[in-house]
Amino acid sequence: MPYCDVGTQTSSPATSSSAVAPADAHLNNDVKIFYRTYGRGPTKVLLIIGLASTHEGWGPQIKGFTGTNVPNDEDDAVWSCEGDNEAGGGIQVCAFDNRGVGRSSVPIRKSDYSTKIMAKDAITLLDHLGWKKAHVFGHSMGSMIACKLAAMVPDRVLSMALLNATGGGFQCFPKFDRRTISVAYRFLKAKSPEQRAEVDLDTHYSQEYLEEYVGTVKRRTILYQQYVKGISSSGMQSNYGFDGQLSACWNHKMTQKEIEAIKSAGFLVSVIHGRADIIAQLYYARRLAERFHPMARLVELHGGHLVSHERPEEVNQALFDLIKASEVKMIPHDWTNLPNTQSWWKERRMLLVKNNQSGNNISTEYIIEKLHFCILYFLSLLILVFEFGRKLVRSLKPVRVGSSTAYIDSQ
Repeated sequence: MPYCDVGTQTSSPATSSSAVAPADAHLNNDVKIFYRTYGRGPTKVLLIIGLASTHEGWGPQIKGFTGTNVPNDEDDAVWSCEGDNEAGGGIQVCAFDNRGVGRSSVPIRKSDYSTKIMAKDAITLLDHLGWKKAHVFGHSMGSMIACKLAAMVPDRVLSMALLNATGGGFQCFPKFDRRTISVAYRFLKAKSPEQRAEVDLDTHYSQEYLEEYVGTVKRRTILYQQYVKGISSSGMQSNYGFDGQLSACWNHKMTQKEIEAIKSAGFLVSVIHGRADIIAQLYYARRLAERFHPMARLVELHGGHLVSHERPEEVNQALFDLIKASEVKMIPHDWTNLPNTQSWWKERRMLLVKNNQSGNNISTEYIIEKLHFCILYFLSLLILVFEFGRKLVRSLKPVRVGSSTAYIDSQ
């Protein structure tokens, strides 16, 4: 099996014998990343998956780029003429399991997880593969990692695609409604592959997609069986891995300096998002795309958090468009579909940030950002309480009584 050694965990000698989860004891405390490559060709694409997912989550894109889901290490006979394929116009894809999930190492300490650390894992993997440059595509948490990678080594990125992306911290909060609260509660309570599969379906896809019929069977039923089988074969993600990755998302932040480093590198960016995503809100994806203006294009599709599965043809086409535009060196202003306008609020905030760069530990941008999120959060809470109170009042309406002692139906 292909593994890439990305270094040793930051564990003390006293805990080194148990610094990885039992399932990874054979990795001898070194953090190893499990990866797979598919196809052959001069165009290299690195796929970075999101929270709690394995590299197999990129299945529709791997098949779309290479025409197969069979990894090269299992299909060497088919790809024996590597030189010819490298000289042609094919695409070689690499997808991997982030630390904390799948067949990669599972460090126990939360300090071993951050989007920057996982970006370093991905850079080490590029070195391991011998790829000097690559198109870097990330989904959800993977988009956070892709941004960090691009800021760290912008000269190695040919283009960047961010699928169902969001910022860190408060931006990780999903939509505040009853459906999302229910999904979150069931996710935390899920202890079996069957329970986890039910939650994942409601998290990943739009309700319309799940209720569609494929022949005589609902798509939900088909996907449920597939999810249970997949989770049963790979196993539930360990608490160490999930908590570590969640901590990485919560602490993720792209500074303006990092954004400028990416923009100045000159490569194109595509932000692809599902309108029905209840996990990563479209509002924040749009804001992220605007920060990359004029390098970025925003692609909105009808779908949920896993829009790459729900609308694979459209997502793949958007990715192919990005690769092609990068190859022909399309100028950013021809690529972007975002308006080159800034609201008074944004201009004022940027001015305050610039005026605050003299050395304060907490930037004005940070304070304003958190204040903005708090206001949104409490407004959402107020609306939810109001709706609950209105329904409660309706349920407590007095029943009309006629001249007799019998009750008359008030409905």
